[in-house]
Amino acid sequence: MQISLLRAAIVLGLMSCVGPFAIDMYLPALPAIGTALGVEEAAIQATIISYFAAFGIAQLVYGPWADQAGRKQPVYFGLAVFIVGSLGCAMTSSIDGLIAWRFVQGLGAAVVMVVPRAIIRDLHTGPEATRLMAMIMMVISVSPMLAPLAGSGLIAIGDWRLIFYFLCGAALVSLVLARVMLPETLARENRVPVNLGAMLRGSRHLFCDPYFMGLTFIGAFGMGSFFVFLSSASFVYTGQFGLSPTQFSLAFAVNAIGFFAASQVAGPLASRIGMSRVVLFGTLGFAFFACLLAVAGFAGFADLWVIIALLFCANAGLGLVIPSTMVMALDPHGDIAGLASSLGGAIQMLTGGAIVVLVSPFFDGTALPMIAAIALCALAAMLLVVLVMRQQTFVAAG
Repeated sequence: MQISLLRAAIVLGLMSCVGPFAIDMYLPALPAIGTALGVEEAAIQATIISYFAAFGIAQLVYGPWADQAGRKQPVYFGLAVFIVGSLGCAMTSSIDGLIAWRFVQGLGAAVVMVVPRAIIRDLHTGPEATRLMAMIMMVISVSPMLAPLAGSGLIAIGDWRLIFYFLCGAALVSLVLARVMLPETLARENRVPVNLGAMLRGSRHLFCDPYFMGLTFIGAFGMGSFFVFLSSASFVYTGQFGLSPTQFSLAFAVNAIGFFAASQVAGPLASRIGMSRVVLFGTLGFAFFACLLAVAGFAGFADLWVIIALLFCANAGLGLVIPSTMVMALDPHGDIAGLASSLGGAIQMLTGGAIVVLVSPFFDGTALPMIAAIALCALAAMLLVVLVMRQQTFVAAG
């Protein structure tokens, strides 16, 4: 069933906000949570890693489920699990409990990563799909701009637990939207029964596809750089530079605007010059500005405003890369779009979480480890673009 581009963007965008809100609203509260629970920065970062780990693993379930039962049933289940996890986070009194309930929350939130991308593939392909993905990201863009400020406001009038009660309400609204405004986009005759053999064959096909894997890991290293920023920025901005939670929220919003502003031109630009060139130019910009920031950091010139400005530019490059690689990776796999979406999403989430785990021992509350890790992610993405572009299929896809 077809729905208008604008309606699809609004419904899917608002639904997709649930997952990012669970991160972005939470960021200003990280130092306060550490103080309240009496734990160090590394323990608080573990709550982010557990969320991303569950977020990645659960996508492997939601994708095949969405291919078999249609798109809406998994959405209902996932949002219900997210609500339970959010309530658990709000009521826990220990860091171990918070880590565990964040894992549950991530299990539910994964559905809004997998299913909207599969719905996009149901409705459109090529530049039109990129345009819809960009429109959804425009709706999602309220998260990094407003969610941290909302989190700061909730902390000001109460404590960090209010954030999780708010997330319960947001998930309930998403459930209503999914029920009332989102039609089923996967016809019954196109549904694929879930069986282990089919999943293994489909997964083996995807794992053996260098085009799919290359594009997925380009996006994975881009997301990994953003995960590094998410897990450390609040400590850097409030610790090293002395920002208040509200000031941090504003700085975070500026850094995120570059990503979402650039994502809006990804579709029109892909129609004009081809998606492969969009990915190439976006990754070049991401790598250039991330490495420039790292050089400034090692030279001692990375003050607050330099970090904000260069991260803005680097994230603008990512805004071109992420939606385009998502669409390009799924385009050749319409018959297993749910599985491809879930496998790609799982790889990206788990890669991002693994990067945070690998670099977290180097975090010391200053900016240098953060910006060095972001630069390494950018260089890895650039290397993969070069390797993938050697495949003639990549050029042809543009």
